[in-house]
Amino acid sequence: MNYLRIIITLFVFSITISCSKAVEQKETNPFTGLWSLAAMDQLNPETNQWEQWRDGMQGYILYDDLNNMSVHLTTSGYQDTEIRFANFTDTISTAALKHLTGSYVYVAKYKVDKEAGTVEHARISHSNPGDWNAVVKRRYTFKGDTLILQPVEKANSGLRLKWVKDKN
Repeated sequence: MNYLRIIITLFVFSITISCSKAVEQKETNPFTGLWSLAAMDQLNPETNQWEQWRDGMQGYILYDDLNNMSVHLTTSGYQDTEIRFANFTDTISTAALKHLTGSYVYVAKYKVDKEAGTVEHARISHSNPGDWNAVVKRRYTFKGDTLILQPVEKANSGLRLKWVKDKN
């Protein structure tokens, strides 16, 4: 009878440890979740000050626990237009085509290099066909519920995106 109690106790203990490790692993990835763009800034080389990029941007970035991510950026107020068109058609007006250039989307696999303080996005698809399968790196910083990403590649190295974690 005592052996049975010991076996049951060890079994319950091992299940408890396994479950707590699974919860620990989930909590150790600070990227996981939906983030809303709070600010997109560009460094002004003349003043060395951060300034709002263009007339402002909006969007979301999503990281999951399986190293998948996606981002959708648009110009501020992108959705506030009377322009409407059918999806997957070749009869879109010039005005609608121009409006679509204000939307930037990609899906990628990501990996984090904690030592370098970077996250790599290996793009799977992109709204710009020239950026399919491109790999980009972002320096990252966490400040409370804010994730700050800064592109490493020279062409965009003067940008800074601040994302706020979605609470829902």
